[in-house]
Formats: sequence, structure tokens, C-alpha cells
Amino acid sequence: MTTYTVCCFRRRFRPASNEPSEAIGDVFQAYAHGDGTLGEEALRRFLREVQGEMSDGDLEESAREIMTFAAEQKLLKKGGGGLTIEGFHRWLCSDANAALHPRRGVRDDMGLPLSHYFIYTGHNSYLTGNQLSSGCSEVPIAKALLDGVRVIELDLWPNAAKDDVEVLHGRTWTSPVELGRCLDAIKEHAFVSSPYPVILTLEDHLTPHLQAKVAKMIKETFGDTLHLSESETMTEFPSPEDLKGKIIVSTKPPKEYLQTKSNKEESQNGDTEEDSVWGEEIPDNKALMDVGREVSDQDTKRYVKEEEDMEKLAQVGVNMEYKRLIAISLTRRKHDMDEDLKVDPNKVSRMSLGETAYEKATTTHGAKIIKFTQKNLLRIFPRTTRITSSNYNPLMGWRYGAQMVAANMQGHGRKLWLTQGMFRANGGCGYVKKPNFLMNCDKMFDPRSNLPVKTMLKVKRKTFNIYQPKTATQMQCSCFVRLAIVTLSL
Repeated sequence: MTTYTVCCFRRRFRPASNEPSEAIGDVFQAYAHGDGTLGEEALRRFLREVQGEMSDGDLEESAREIMTFAAEQKLLKKGGGGLTIEGFHRWLCSDANAALHPRRGVRDDMGLPLSHYFIYTGHNSYLTGNQLSSGCSEVPIAKALLDGVRVIELDLWPNAAKDDVEVLHGRTWTSPVELGRCLDAIKEHAFVSSPYPVILTLEDHLTPHLQAKVAKMIKETFGDTLHLSESETMTEFPSPEDLKGKIIVSTKPPKEYLQTKSNKEESQNGDTEEDSVWGEEIPDNKALMDVGREVSDQDTKRYVKEEEDMEKLAQVGVNMEYKRLIAISLTRRKHDMDEDLKVDPNKVSRMSLGETAYEKATTTHGAKIIKFTQKNLLRIFPRTTRITSSNYNPLMGWRYGAQMVAANMQGHGRKLWLTQGMFRANGGCGYVKKPNFLMNCDKMFDPRSNLPVKTMLKVKRKTFNIYQPKTATQMQCSCFVRLAIVTLSL
């Protein structure tokens, strides 16, 4: 019996049986030797005929991995035999048999321009909790990088004395963290889980003398790992392979920061959640949203005055050292989608859109978004009313080719799980190659069209271990499994 304590009461459950099911037993017997075990040759046949692995190289490697796993877990028959039925069952239900196993490594071609990949992207990477009043820290940045996130966002603001730089969510009650601590965390953890480039997006609210200070800190912290572009414009992005082990700074050129509002301020509130097999997302707390809408007129006026003072100081000039750090420029929006989505054959860039503005654009400019993202980078970020760090459905970004679908990694729920699941692919390196149909310039993909069925996918049943109560008089347990298959098309 297993005892669980919940709040103020305790319940006892009988553990599920560890015996292999009849279906697993039948498969095992079909491939087992006379001594009731599976050797490497039998495993290769099972992997080819049942699991569907076709490559000889993959079969050899997978069979060796299984036998190594079985030896480590002491699941082989004593005396140097093969894999027993108990060991076979244990392997089938273990992480070693995961559908997307990181040990299988990077499979995509990593030599294409950055625009050809979906990139694991975080939003407000420094926050420890909600978007309104949580703390700022380097800890969630380190965790995100260890989980494979490749795009880290930092909001840079002057401190109260205007002589140093802090990282915090502006116009909120979040407590700041020192920029140096965030940069050190990035340096230490950037390439632990993946060797491919980390893109550092900066939301900059600084005067030139503070930009100079940031430039010095970034160069001293990252040294040779910092990627510096040879020219201010590029006709094509370099590839993840070319940028291995590099940290890339992406932000607006300083002059444009003085001419426009923050991208986040441009985003519109309000959105509709998509009803699907994933179910409804947990809604943001209404009380928090109401507080967020009022974040006090007094605080807002204070921030406005501070920015006005900063703009006056900024007339002194633009810090060129800071400007040279920017390897991927964020273009200034014209607030005209036809103009914003024009593709410049002589220049590539990055554009950011708020969740709501982007969703509206897909209904009127879907084909132009796909064409834009074939060459340029597009980042989508959550709307400002997601106070509790909830997330939108990332599929709405991916199906139109948006590479950087930013997620609140400190959040929760099905939409975040979908993002995390997506980037377990390709060895968990943080870059997943976009499907060819999104890069086809001759025939533009339309996610809203009804396409003919080309392939039928059959999902076979899988064994699940579920705890059940011992008797009907004990706490009733209604367990079920929901299986969802998501695709880029509607």
C-alpha cells in the first residue's frame, strides 16, 4: 500500500501492478529467443518492424543504447544473457524510450540562415513569478538556459540615482536585479545544454552614458563569445552552425529608441483564447488584472517624467560602442502592416509584434507574414494583461513562420507545455528547422485552407500506470488520459 497525505486527511492506494501487460508479453514472445530473452539482433528486428526505425545506423545505435540501459539498470538475464521481459517492459515505459530523446542528438541541417528555424524564446526572462509584483533575479535566466531556451530578454532601466543600470519590468512593482548578475548567469549557463547561439534581446530605456556602461559590461563579461557583425546591414543571417558558442545582441539602434515607444507599450490589450483539445487555459486572476490596469497614475506620471528627462539628456548623442554591439537590428514599426512586412532584398532584420496585433495581422496579411519570415526574424510576445505570466497558443505563431514565439517560462499551463514539447525536438538544442512548405517561395502555404489528406496517422495504445483505490468506500478516483495531436495547419 502507498499512503498519500492531502491537506488534513490521508488516503491509501494499492500501487499499480508492475507486471507487463498481455499486449507487451505477446510482442516480446514474437521476437524472443528460446531462452526467453531479447538479444541485439532481435531488438533490431523489433525496432525496424514495430517501432518503425528504418536507418541501419539508427538501428545499430538504438539497440546498443537499449542494451547499455538494461545493463546499467541490471535488467539483463544473469550470466550474460539478453533482455528479459521485465527489462523489456521497464525500458518501454522509461525515459530511455522517449519519443524525442535528447541523446539522439541534432538531426536538422544547422547550416541554413537563422530565419529558417523556430527558436526557443523566453519573455521577461528575469522574472520569478507574475508580471506585476514578483522579484527579478538571475536564477530564472539560468534555469531557462539550462532548459534549452536560446533567446533571453532583459529590460534595462536606470537606477534611482541615474548612475547605474538595473533589470526590471518597467512601470510595475517588480523588484530590480543588477545587470551584472544577469550577464554573469548568461555567461555561465549559455552553452551547457546547447552549443548553438544565444540571442540576447534588450529592451533599452537608457541614456547614452548608461548605454556606454552597458556596452563595457557586455564586452568584458562575454569577451570572445560575443558576436559582432562586420557591417550594420546583412543580406542574409548567418546560420546556427556558423554562430556556435556565440552570444548575439539584438535591439533597436539607440537613435530609434528615442523616437518610438517601447514595443510592449504598443501592444494592445484583450485577446481570445483558442478552444481546442488542449482545453481552456487557466485565466489570469481578475483582481491582479484590475490592479495591473491601475498600476497607479502617480507611478506612471513619474516614469513618463523620467523618460522625458532621459530624452533631453540623450540629445547629447548616441553611444557608438553600444551601437556596434547590435548584431541583429530591431526595425522600427510604421504601424502599417503593408509597410512593416515589406521584404528588403538588401537587408534582413527582426520585427516584434504583440500577441493581439499579430493575431489581427494573420487575418489580413497571412501570406505576407509567411513571406517576411522566410528571410527576416519575427518575434511575438504576450499581451500586457497576462499578469499571472500565462501564455498564448504558440501554434498561431509557428504556423505563419514566426521564429521567436516568446513564452513566459515562469508561467504554467498547456500552452507552455506545448512550447516545451516542441523544443525537445532536434536534440533539445533550442533550434527546430521550419518545415519546407513554410520556406517555399513559389507556392505560399495558407494555414487556413482545407488541404487534402495525404497521410493517415494511427496511434496505438500505450500502457499507463494509474493508482486506483483499494475499495469502493475509499476516495473515488476517476482517471483518464487525454491525447492531443497538434499540427501547424488548422
